[in-house]
Amino acid sequence: MRNLATGLGALLASTALGTAAIAQDDSPFKADITRTTHNIAHIEADTWEGVGYGVAYAYAQDNICMIAEEFVSVRGERSLYFGPDGKNELGLRGADNVTSDIFFRSQINLPSLRAGAEETSEATQALMVGYVAGYNRYLFDNPVSTLPSECRDAEWVRPITSDDMLRLTEKTMLLASSLALAGGIAEAQPPSGSKESANLETLTFPAPPEPNYGSNGWAFGSDATADGKGLLIGNPHFPWEGPARFWQMHVRGPDGYDVMGVGLAGTPLPTLGFNKDVAWTHTVTRARHFTVYMLSLDPKDPTSYMVDGKSVPMEEITVSVPMPEGEEPVEKTLYTTQFGRIVTVDDTPLQWQSQFAFALKDANSGNQRGIGTWLEMGRASNVGEVETAISETLGIPWVNTIAADRQGNALHADITAVPNVSADFTESCGTPFSGIVADRVTLLDGTRSECDWGKIANEGSIPGLLPASDQASRTRTDYVTNSNDSYWLSHAGEPYRELSPILGAYKTQLSLRSRSNYTETEATLAQAEMDQARAKELVFGNKVLAADLVMEPLLAACEGSNSLAEACDVLSKWDRRVETTSQGALLFLAFWSKVRGRKDLWDVPFDVDNPVTTPSGFNASEAMLEALGEAVSELSGKGIPLAAPWGQVLTRADGEDKIAIHGGTGLAGILNMQESQSVEGGLTPVHGSSYIQIVSFDDDGPVADAILSYSQSTNPASPFYADQTRLYSEKKWHRMPFSDEEIEAARIGDTVTISE
Repeated sequence: MRNLATGLGALLASTALGTAAIAQDDSPFKADITRTTHNIAHIEADTWEGVGYGVAYAYAQDNICMIAEEFVSVRGERSLYFGPDGKNELGLRGADNVTSDIFFRSQINLPSLRAGAEETSEATQALMVGYVAGYNRYLFDNPVSTLPSECRDAEWVRPITSDDMLRLTEKTMLLASSLALAGGIAEAQPPSGSKESANLETLTFPAPPEPNYGSNGWAFGSDATADGKGLLIGNPHFPWEGPARFWQMHVRGPDGYDVMGVGLAGTPLPTLGFNKDVAWTHTVTRARHFTVYMLSLDPKDPTSYMVDGKSVPMEEITVSVPMPEGEEPVEKTLYTTQFGRIVTVDDTPLQWQSQFAFALKDANSGNQRGIGTWLEMGRASNVGEVETAISETLGIPWVNTIAADRQGNALHADITAVPNVSADFTESCGTPFSGIVADRVTLLDGTRSECDWGKIANEGSIPGLLPASDQASRTRTDYVTNSNDSYWLSHAGEPYRELSPILGAYKTQLSLRSRSNYTETEATLAQAEMDQARAKELVFGNKVLAADLVMEPLLAACEGSNSLAEACDVLSKWDRRVETTSQGALLFLAFWSKVRGRKDLWDVPFDVDNPVTTPSGFNASEAMLEALGEAVSELSGKGIPLAAPWGQVLTRADGEDKIAIHGGTGLAGILNMQESQSVEGGLTPVHGSSYIQIVSFDDDGPVADAILSYSQSTNPASPFYADQTRLYSEKKWHRMPFSDEEIEAARIGDTVTISE
């Protein structure tokens, strides 16, 4: 295999790091970049180095300040450049810059990642080497003094190395696992002598904050489509800001590789998209990608733990975080074990105590198989080959894969890098407290070496990981779908067989968004077979399932209430949707946020035999009317009219303009999810529908309509900062130019060739 260090050595002598540009005919660093409508980048190269080179260059053109800051984050240098008190959107909870720096400096094991990189395929290594070269070439061509105002003349914008790519890839792999508890890892310290032990009888584990990374995905097969071919709807819900934003690209590389779609910051090819024969999307899975071990500590030393009756010292990891000039570095020692990193969670018994500690073991730590997996998916000609790619590599970190092909097959595969923890293993290696926290985390016994799943080897699988054959996958010719609930239901009429609890709860209550998905999908197919037009109506229907479930009894209870007369009148006239023109949506959602968690909400409980229609029977009690009154007072206090059109409340700023946004919280059963935060005068989206694609196939290739809700560039001065956002606001779609003829017709400007 190609040695990554050798490739980097050649790179260090290139123009990207400041020497003269000498393009040789046999240089692997060459790519053509063509832009089409909405600044979509089409990259063509004869080598995998050239692919990475072109993708990085084009990505930097649109997002240089954002990705440069992300490299600062994964290097653990935020405190140095942005101050220790600043914040980083780290994982799902966020953290101050010092905590972020400590986490990355202690979590990233560069020697191990370097060794792992040399075991990846030659194509994967070449892509990474090319990405480094392309990013650095962009900075050579565009000095820091000429960059957008957000990072112009910033000393933290500098060339990258292969180590930076290793760090960034590792962060991406950990997004839905260790990163969610980064603060608990960075802050874990041995107990002081005066610290009292917490009551483990009250042991709990925090629920992830809302919103979580989400998504909807549908694949329709030949029995459900108008043309008998496959059709895919991808509707991932991801952040509107930061490096987890999607970016559109079309890549043509060696051996006929021809894939269009999106990737995140640092991904050198599409990770979600389509080729001429197959299309795929991802949704965040409910599988657990880490376990927590309960350790019994040596009474003589709280930094040693007992395994098989013997005391084992924890390994110390000492990090030094640089501070701004004139300030001393912050140094901290953290601890790790054979069962993973020591972790604590504030305000819970999950603390490092005199007798017990807890360790987090992550299946995605060191996972460098992802890029190779997505590369093979892009080469697939049918969903069977997609399934093979994800099954053989176990490289997909934390998402379901939903795919459709031109032959009319529909695939749902909940196959990811998860711990090799079966139901029997969970029971035999449980602790007296495992059942208490089973709905939140898999808690295992750290006093026995036999309970270390990382040492379990299975023939034909990755050591320590649950084999694909023990995970969920099904191919149908009608439809499969997922809206982030457990693997057990991906088709309304046919539950999956029960698997290991590490993959998610079995036959448990669905989210309102999943219920809305099945309700709307079944209703659409009952009317007519699926095609592009009906798919667009499904994904942007903007119906509020919660309203359909509660409105009639709520309005009946409203009758005769003088204090709620205006509110009830507004709700009675509301269309029960979150269109930009919908009047009353904000009032209902404010009410729903106050009552949705109540135990007395429904008269009819969840019925496993009717998962799509239960629980039901809204209990329109006096307490519910009081909650409606509180919602009225809340909006009145903010000066927002009860009947304010939703598009005047939920907006995206573009300079002085405000763009009306449709969609709303998935917690109310809205498929087109847009989670928001308060701003002056209303709300603005922070997380939700992002890159939406509808892909079918004709005799010539893919037929893809898509929209990137937040647009292609993060530079507010760019004409492509909000152009697609305006299309999204108006529910307009863009036909993706895939063939030579389509690209030429949609071209904006000349093709740019970069080489060195």
